[in-house]
Amino acid sequence: MLALLHPVAQLSLREFSVHPSTAIGIAAFGAAYIWRARQGPSPADLVPVTSEASAAVASAGVVPAVAAHGAPIGPTIGQRLSFFTALALLFVTLNGPLHDLSDFYLFSAHMVQHLILTLIVPPLMIHGTPGWMLRPLLRRPAMYRLARRTTSVVACFAIFNLVLAFWHLPPLYNLALAYHPVHITQHLMFIAASVLMWWPLMSPLPDLPRAPYPAQMLYCFLMVIPMSIISIYIAMADTLLYPAYAIAPRIMGITPMDDQQYGGLIMWIPGGVFFYAVMTVVFFKWSSRGEDDEAGAQVSWVPTTGNG
Repeated sequence: MLALLHPVAQLSLREFSVHPSTAIGIAAFGAAYIWRARQGPSPADLVPVTSEASAAVASAGVVPAVAAHGAPIGPTIGQRLSFFTALALLFVTLNGPLHDLSDFYLFSAHMVQHLILTLIVPPLMIHGTPGWMLRPLLRRPAMYRLARRTTSVVACFAIFNLVLAFWHLPPLYNLALAYHPVHITQHLMFIAASVLMWWPLMSPLPDLPRAPYPAQMLYCFLMVIPMSIISIYIAMADTLLYPAYAIAPRIMGITPMDDQQYGGLIMWIPGGVFFYAVMTVVFFKWSSRGEDDEAGAQVSWVPTTGNG
């Protein structure tokens, strides 16, 4: 089965291969965003979705900004730009030369693709989505309680890292390379888990709040550890973990073992540095707001007396 992956592979910088499933999915996602933006928020979209959510928001000391403080309802131009940049990046990542390199030639290119899907696309999507757009999804109390549990710091950390480790196990990774529907599932799970991973840092909803800044700092620091363990396992392996790449046409004389080591290093070093960079951003936001509690970290934060 793996041998069938490569005879049909054509790598060309002059041709941009497009896979209909990705184009249709991305277009549908963009159309849903435009429809929701044009529809605008109802009065119910500007307040917490349930009494449980209201209590959670009140306990955090946050009043919904769009309802009480005149903040832009959005999506603003910046939010639209962020969201559609994410979709464009998603399209370029899942099609064209990077996709072809990833699927047919180089494990290291596949690692670059996965880092884009997990570390760049999701935060752009979250930043581009006003909280009121998401509130209708949470109106059922059972759905809100499920979302509340899955967006806690512990749940987000565990889900992301378990999904990451699960799909880098050789049997499952090789299965994804051999069967396209499995590969699509892998990418969808990466993106969904990554949205959760970013939630404690970027939540647009005080109903499902961001973590306090000290917790965000610790969260970013700890996030480096599981990724480092996985990447070291890959980079230091003395056997080829993903045999589909062993029979791939060679690019620039890179051997399969070198390719595997490069892939592990790409996850290890840029992936780790990325979280330290995020931790730096969190530190400066914390310093500028000057508040350690949960309310101070929310999108709807307004200065308390004395913090101007």
